[in-house]
Amino acid sequence: MINTANGMISTPSSSVNAQSSGLKTYFKTPEGRYKLHYEKTHPSSLLHYAHGKTVTQVTLAHLKDKPAPSTPTGSSSSFSASTGVKSAAARWLGSGNGSRALSFVGGNGGSKSISSTSRIGSLGASSSSNSLTNTNFDGKGTYLISNVGDAIFISDLNSQDKDPIKSIHFSNSNPVCHAFDQDAKEGHDLLIGMNSGDVYSVSLRQQLQDVGKKLVGAQHYNKDGSINNSRCTSITWVPGGDGAFVVAHADGNMYVYEKNKDAAGDSSFSVIKDQTQFSVSHARYSKSNPIARWHICQGSINSIAFSFDGAYLATVGRDGYLRVFDYSKEQLMCGGKSYYGAVLCCAWSMDGKYILTGGEDDLVQVWSMEDRKVVAWGEGHNSWVSGVAFDSYWSSPNADGTGETVMYRFGSVGQDTQLLLWDLEMDEIVVPLRRCTGGSPTYSTGSQSSHWDNLSPLGTLLPASSIRDVPKISPLVAHRVHNEPLSGMIFTQDSVLTVCQEGHIKIWMRPGVAENQSSNTETLLNTSPKDKPSLSSKISGPSYKQ
Repeated sequence: MINTANGMISTPSSSVNAQSSGLKTYFKTPEGRYKLHYEKTHPSSLLHYAHGKTVTQVTLAHLKDKPAPSTPTGSSSSFSASTGVKSAAARWLGSGNGSRALSFVGGNGGSKSISSTSRIGSLGASSSSNSLTNTNFDGKGTYLISNVGDAIFISDLNSQDKDPIKSIHFSNSNPVCHAFDQDAKEGHDLLIGMNSGDVYSVSLRQQLQDVGKKLVGAQHYNKDGSINNSRCTSITWVPGGDGAFVVAHADGNMYVYEKNKDAAGDSSFSVIKDQTQFSVSHARYSKSNPIARWHICQGSINSIAFSFDGAYLATVGRDGYLRVFDYSKEQLMCGGKSYYGAVLCCAWSMDGKYILTGGEDDLVQVWSMEDRKVVAWGEGHNSWVSGVAFDSYWSSPNADGTGETVMYRFGSVGQDTQLLLWDLEMDEIVVPLRRCTGGSPTYSTGSQSSHWDNLSPLGTLLPASSIRDVPKISPLVAHRVHNEPLSGMIFTQDSVLTVCQEGHIKIWMRPGVAENQSSNTETLLNTSPKDKPSLSSKISGPSYKQ
């Protein structure tokens, strides 16, 4: 499960380091070879598992130009962590990382100098007077944020250095999820959800400027589980929400916060009358934070995702259901059950027409918002599907010029250690025409909408579909990319990133990127996925299996 903001990768100045035995360093697609560019990992000496192991997630964060200087405003907290400046921080003080990055990203902070200026709003009273800061570091660049054990690691995506440039350790719980707001105009842009239920918001740039190993300038929400003491499972900013964010928990509840309000604002909500029904409760006071509680389901919410325009929110959970909500109306729109078991991950297409889900049935489900039902099952994984994503940067070689997306490329990763790439073209899949009593369904090629049953009413959760009733698609590519089970993936303009549960990240460069990298410009770097035109493409003769 990976969250993403836009980013690009520098061209390597040396060959890729020796790779794990038995794994190929490339995989083939119709467009050409994806090649393993380099890897990101973490020194074992920095890991601590006092609070148990957690599954690594990765967030891609692009920091733009440094804003005008201002005094940090984060509230202080009693949270404490190790104050030592260890190897990751020491590496960050050097100039090696930035020297290999492309010049248009400012070297991700090359030319670093250190002063002993004190910080305001540090999480520990002792660190606020002793913390060293890097005042000349503007933070501009692209970074990978990952959680492993009790730490958050920040790596420079534009450097071939395997080790992180910054580590932040937590003494009371493990970080388990995080999200970055690349459109934040000021203030905090990074959210961190904890295994204890606590939530922090911080400025990523401020963390990079500080050389210590604890959070600085943080807002602390749901402190000590005062609102909800169950594990955070997923966290995300509300697109265009002016600092609003949503946190999902393992008890089936989801909370809406506003970063511009006091983190310690008193909130109390009405008692949930029926645990099996969706309900929304608003805080009683205007200064409360969180401002609302959404009770989604019984059991854990495993992942949440907003459509790119922020209109709809998708949730998937332990009970096996995908649910889609109209966020502003706080209304359940539609949803459906998996073929088997829990659903672990979900992702939206750029145009908001389709949702991908993956889970314990080893299938990738394609859900249509237009038809409000599953329109395809992807068969190819041999174990649980742990991460899915649409490739918003991919376009097929034959564009029809209509401006409408007619084919989608998406990817999935699973606990079978495989990365699968898929092509979805709705006009080419074989869809059920009708179901004959006592026999197999008949099929027809073409628009599924004209052949399938009428739309289910708004707010309906559909039961699991019969395996005979849903069209099947096969992967375009299946490649074993890690030795350990995978936990997520990211598509960027230049690459595909994969991450395993143990926190090792691989960057696979797209075909032709290494040769053409030198011609890229800063304009491309600053183009976010939502600014990208919709894909208008079609590949002739895709191979789909029934």
